[in-house]
Amino acid sequence: MVPLQFGLPGGPELLLLGLLLLVVPFVLAYWVYTDAERRGEDDAAFWALAVGALTYLTFFGGLLAVVVYRWQRDDPDRRTV
Repeated sequence: MVPLQFGLPGGPELLLLGLLLLVVPFVLAYWVYTDAERRGEDDAAFWALAVGALTYLTFFGGLLAVVVYRWQRDDPDRRTV
């Protein structure tokens, strides 16, 4: 029997991928929250939680939530000048 001399195969790569999948939801949620607060949105916390949770659970669901947020924030009916 040959011992594993160099550790587990794919260990560092899987660690970096796991860290990336944990950091991206927080970064997207922070960006959405600060953007919504700056624009005076009343539901900034909702958008941040939705984007963060969906990005953590399903990456593409989080990207879809960011697209929906961007679409609704650029809605001309919601603008107050």
